[in-house]
This record gives sequence, C-alpha cells and structure tokens, in this order.
Amino acid sequence: MITTKQRAYLKSLASKLEPVFQIGKGGVSEVQMTAIDDYLRKHEIVKVKVLDNSLYTAREAADEIAEAINAEVVQVIGSRAVFFKRNAQKPVIELPSNKNRNKKI
Repeated sequence: MITTKQRAYLKSLASKLEPVFQIGKGGVSEVQMTAIDDYLRKHEIVKVKVLDNSLYTAREAADEIAEAINAEVVQVIGSRAVFFKRNAQKPVIELPSNKNRNKKI
C-alpha cells in the first residue's frame, strides 16, 4: 500500500508519461494484463488509455487490471489510468519515505 505522499510523487512522474497500452472494445484480455504486468516488472509505472469504444470506464478497467496483476492504481483521470507495482528484486523508482509519518506537531 502506498502513502498519500508516495501517490503524489507517482502522479508527478506519470504526468510526463504517454499511455503505453490501450483498452478497446474487446475489453481487458489476459494477454493485455500479462503485457502490462511484464511492463510494470521493468518500469514500475505505466499509463493506460481506455478508448471511447470500450465497454469499460477507465475506473472499471483500472480496478480489474489492478486486482488481476496485484498492482496499485495511482490515479484515474478521464480515460487514462496509472498503475504502480514495486519490483522487489530491482526497484527502479525511489519512493519518498514515511519517516515523518508519526511526527508530533
């Protein structure tokens, strides 16, 4: 589970990305989920676009994909969804830490 601070950081990274995958009228297939999972293994973050002719909304597609490949939905805006999945063996993205989480004011 990522924190709010980490989510904000990932959103800033994702704003510069172009969608790598598209979900069309065929919906979300096993092949697409495998391809997205493989991409996340190498890059840890990916943006996916849900086309207008799809039977899914971007939120529905994001939830289904995230559950199937055990990834985090960073954000869904319009027809785009951003996913994050930590590569445990070889992390690519350095997330902000939670050091100040329990700090008293």
